[in-house]
Amino acid sequence: MDDPILTIEEREAINSGRWFSSLSPSLRHDILRCAYVRRYKDGELIAARGDPPEEWIACARGAVRVSSTSISGKQITLTYVEPGIWFGDVAIFDGDRRTHDAYAHGDTTILCVAKADFRKILASHIELYEAMLRLHARRIRQLFGLVEDLNTLPLRARLAKQLTHLVRSYGVPCLTDGGGMRIGLQLAQEELAQLLGASRQRVNQELKAMERENVIRIEPGGLVVRNRDALMRIIEADHEKA
Repeated sequence: MDDPILTIEEREAINSGRWFSSLSPSLRHDILRCAYVRRYKDGELIAARGDPPEEWIACARGAVRVSSTSISGKQITLTYVEPGIWFGDVAIFDGDRRTHDAYAHGDTTILCVAKADFRKILASHIELYEAMLRLHARRIRQLFGLVEDLNTLPLRARLAKQLTHLVRSYGVPCLTDGGGMRIGLQLAQEELAQLLGASRQRVNQELKAMERENVIRIEPGGLVVRNRDALMRIIEADHEKA
């Protein structure tokens, strides 16, 4: 059963989101006033490819795994939506059906705004149009950055970039490793490989090499980043070569 109220931590995740926190107080108030909460268990479907666009969504806790299905029927993970990030607005704007599947990754809370309410807010807050343009511009820049990285950077640098992003979004201090950060998002190596557009075997080789260099530690339940500065040096060195 859905809990109609966000927890303090979930509300903080929404309010501190880089994009949402840049909006005026009155606009944030109107968005939250008509938003409703849904909670999902790990693996539950949030939205399916081909669904009509009915809601604008923000992740408040956990993660939303965005995926597509290959011709062979295999699910391919494209990205993870972290707490504080809004999505689903493209389909509401162009009226077309959703292009990807969205699943809960771990126990996940989302905040939803119905399409009709989204349009009402747009009509009463011209500011939201400009804010959405900024949001979409940022996504386009990120998309071009990903395409550039895929075409110019070796896997080692792309992996270092992905681990840096995961630490920033999901890092929690590791009590057994002073200064280390455990990545709280539970990712199988196959899922990490899909994010990087590489095979699991190649990603495993790079992870083992980083572990030998004391940059990370591989654990049964995930990864601990032991030296973030070393990750940055890997990225910078390969950027210079590119």
